[in-house]
Amino acid sequence: MVPGGRLVVLGKQGAGKGTQCMRLSHHYVIPHISTGEMLRAAVKAKTPLGKEAQRYLDAGELIPDVIVLEMVGERLDQDDTKARGFVLDGFPRTVAQAKGLAALLSPSELDLVIDLEVPTEVVLCRLASRRVCVDCEAIYSVEQPPRVPWICDNCGGEVIQREDDTEAAIKRRLDLYDKETAPLVEWYEASGKLVRAPGLGTPDEVSDGLVAIIDERRGAGGFSFP
Repeated sequence: MVPGGRLVVLGKQGAGKGTQCMRLSHHYVIPHISTGEMLRAAVKAKTPLGKEAQRYLDAGELIPDVIVLEMVGERLDQDDTKARGFVLDGFPRTVAQAKGLAALLSPSELDLVIDLEVPTEVVLCRLASRRVCVDCEAIYSVEQPPRVPWICDNCGGEVIQREDDTEAAIKRRLDLYDKETAPLVEWYEASGKLVRAPGLGTPDEVSDGLVAIIDERRGAGGFSFP
């Protein structure tokens, strides 16, 4: 049995993966690994990786596997993930990436993959209205803005609409999801690792459902957290 839970959360962009992965990280005291946040940090710092990734992000394209796998591999090799496990947010996105992740984890393997299901029309509305702090990545929306207009409640940073949250970029990302990521759900399902979870409802309702699913698997002796 691995020393901690190794989880992956899948779902369309705008399904609420980031929020729920952060909640699971706090609930189970395991690292939250967001490939999106790592990539955006690299872009902001203008590292060689960030400059290369910027071209794909601007076009709403998926980052090439070789770039993402190298970045994820470095993160998974750190002491906290080795000791406690992790919840992966935004990776893998393709079957090829999933096979690469399996190679990185070998001889260990993932414990559970959760597919967070939200209808496409709902995520379109969520993404079009989403606003994000440029400094701390806190998420707001047109319907739920920060207390001071477009100034982050947490850190005082500027709250903006990301370039990849425009209507054209959103449609492109969802098309890419259907083409490249949806088959990943079937691939994990065939391995017996995948469970489907409803993503509609309040954040608390969705979190409660995810915890119930994970605890049921843990109780069945599938894996454990330290």
